This record gives sequence, structure tokens and C-alpha cells, in this order.
Amino acid sequence: MNPRSSGSIVPGFGPLEGVRVLESARFVAGPWASTYLAEFGARVVHVEGPPFEPPYADPTRTLTPVLAGGSPEDRVSESWVQYARNKLAVGLDVRRPEGRQVFLDLAKVSDLWIESSRPGTYDKLGLSDAELWEANPRLTIVHVSGYGRTGDPQRIAAPSYDLTAQAYSGYLALQGKPDPEPPMRSGTALNDTVTGLASAAAGLMGYIHAQRTGHGQAVDVAQYEVFFVLLENLALDYFERGVVRGRFGTGHARLHPYDVHRARDGWVVVAAPTPQSFRRLRELVGLHETAYDEPAYRLEHREPVDRAIAAWCAERTIDELEALGREHDVAITRVADIAKLAQDPHYSAREMFLEWEDPVAGRVKGAGIAPKFSATPGKVWRGAPWLGQDNDRVLRELLGYPPERIGRLRELGVVGEDPPRGPPSSRVPHYRSGGG
Repeated sequence: MNPRSSGSIVPGFGPLEGVRVLESARFVAGPWASTYLAEFGARVVHVEGPPFEPPYADPTRTLTPVLAGGSPEDRVSESWVQYARNKLAVGLDVRRPEGRQVFLDLAKVSDLWIESSRPGTYDKLGLSDAELWEANPRLTIVHVSGYGRTGDPQRIAAPSYDLTAQAYSGYLALQGKPDPEPPMRSGTALNDTVTGLASAAAGLMGYIHAQRTGHGQAVDVAQYEVFFVLLENLALDYFERGVVRGRFGTGHARLHPYDVHRARDGWVVVAAPTPQSFRRLRELVGLHETAYDEPAYRLEHREPVDRAIAAWCAERTIDELEALGREHDVAITRVADIAKLAQDPHYSAREMFLEWEDPVAGRVKGAGIAPKFSATPGKVWRGAPWLGQDNDRVLRELLGYPPERIGRLRELGVVGEDPPRGPPSSRVPHYRSGGG
């Protein structure tokens, strides 16, 4: 076991065993960063301020849809159940001097701090980067925000969510059919989760630097920038060739064939953008004109190729198309919804659906862990904690506070908790189709 691990408060596992994370983020992007680290063994302490009852300071706890608990009063968001597992939870009012000191003490026993407030929020609370580094010079601080901490003051101060980051990054301008149809947003909070992954990676980079040098640093993660740098050569297209790339429907502006087609019983994607893969597909669908093997010619004459592929797909089932694709080394894959994925043997073989115990919702089943490590795999060791679930253990075991001090903090309302009214739910899950 790593000598810097936390004893029995967090089990030892994963490649990040011994890494200590303090997290006070809200609403998906920042919390997802720490969840990702926690699923691979990091010790994550999630700090949440008052009110220590609904409506909570972190709206993720009550975001719809919700799952029922063991009593009529108990409810927990599905998002919280998925995004907050493996964490320790402390209810702490950092606006009070006593709470500020507890937070600084937590920073002293942490390697990373992840937060997602609007820039300047923690400075006003007396918890600026400089004050955190005075408590712990090795601390890596990850600030997650919509627009970053520097730049145009009006933009920095503006509110931001996943959808606004999709729009301002340039991503949304590329999704959907051309004008006059509207841009099509991602079907999930894709920017939030990708920003979470980028924040986790950046935090670990900062941690490695601190291990080498003994000095922490701040990481400024702007949600729109994470998406912008992932938009391939969008900027080069504009600055070098004057191209303003737009929406192209289900196809691809530069790769062809690379599109969605209807099979007899659903939808498939057909991707054959390389010379070798296209020749194999052309022969498979019975398109004999070799002029289409030239990519530039094919881009200028898409319609005959698309018609041939569409007619070929429409005559066959999804299973038949995938089998032919495997046989002829052509990438043909079903467009699968969650009901299909739940029965997919490959998902099952790779344990991409897991069951775990949630302290409010009881036994739940959700997404598994990725990627896979051969020697130090990640895992789910606990469900998403209720507010303040670990107050006593964190204050006593991690910070060494005596019972009298913990009791005094509770009397003052500096720490608080909101335990479930009843035992974890014993509901029988049911499955239905539909949105949201």
C-alpha cells in the first residue's frame, strides 16, 4: 500500500492510491473531475456549504430525475448517484472563520483542490490561492469556470453552463443540418463531462510538477476552451485557408463516406474514409466505377455513392450489415440506444455496467469504469454520500480534531449534515424508454 494512503477511511486500490483531493465544485464539470480521480483510487473529500437541507447548495443533489429513498422524504438525483460515488462528504460553512480554518486544515492534508465557482468567489472568503499556498505550498489548485479567470471582464463574469460552452466554443456551429435549421446540441452534458476529464488530467499534471519541485500552481480550466481545442483543425482552416466550417448534417464535410444510414430494422453508421476501406466498401455495395476511388472526385460526386450505400443498407438488417462489415473489413456499426447496450455482450464482457449500494437509493446499476488498468484497476467502493455523511471521520481521522472541537463546530452550525430519514431504498428497478 502506498505509504501516503489514508488507512481505513478509503480502501487502497487503483493507480491513484495515495493522491489526496479536496473538492468544493458544483454542477457536473468540476465534480466529475474529482469523481474520475476517485474511481481510480484517489481520496476525495467533497466539501459542501449550507443550507444543510434541501434546497442544497449543490443543485446536482436534486437535479431531475430523482430516485426514491427508504422514506417519503428521501430523494436523490440520478446525476448525483452517478457523479458523486467514491467520495467522502463534509458539510462545512466556509463563510465562518471556524469553517475557513477547517478548510485550510483540509488543504494541508491534500495534494489537489478542485473548485468551480465564478472567478473571485474564494478570494472574497479569505481563501485565495495565496492563502491556500501559505497553508500548503505543494497544493495544486484547479479552477474550473465557464470562461476562465482572465480576459474580457464582462465575459468572465457571465454565467455559463454546458450549453453555453457548447455555443461559445464553436462546437455548436458544427452540429446539425445547415441553415435555416437550428444548430443541434449534444444529447448529453458533453462539455461538462469532457471538461471534467480535462480538469482531472490537468490536476494530475500539476500534482506531478509539485512532486518534482515542491511547489504547487494554479490551473485555469475554461469550459469553452476545452471544447475549442478539440475541434480538430477548425482554427487552421480559417487562418490558413479562410474556411468557416459549418453544419453538414449527418455526413462529414471532408471524409466520405462517413454517414448514418437506415437499415431494415434501425440505423447504422458506415465509415470508409481511407482509400483501402472505400475500395472494399465499393465492391461490397456493387458500385463498380473506379473513378470514385479518388477522394477529391468522390467528394464532388457524393450523391451516387450515398444512394448506392443507402439502398444496400435498406435491404439488410443491422446484424447482417455488421456481419458483412466484419467479413469484409468495413466499419459498419449499429446506432445503439441504452436498451440495446444493456443487452450487448461486449459491454457485459468489459463490465461497463456495474451495480453498487447507494446510501439513499439502495442498490443501483449504472455506468462502469473506463479505461481499464491491467495491474491497478479502478472500482466503485461506495455510493454517492449524503450531505455531511463523513463529517466525523474526516474531522477526527484526517484532521485529528478531538470530539469536543467537533461538537463545538456542530453546535455553531459550522459543520452540518442531512442524513436520510429512512434506510436505503429497497425498490425494484423498472426500465422504460423515453427521454430525460
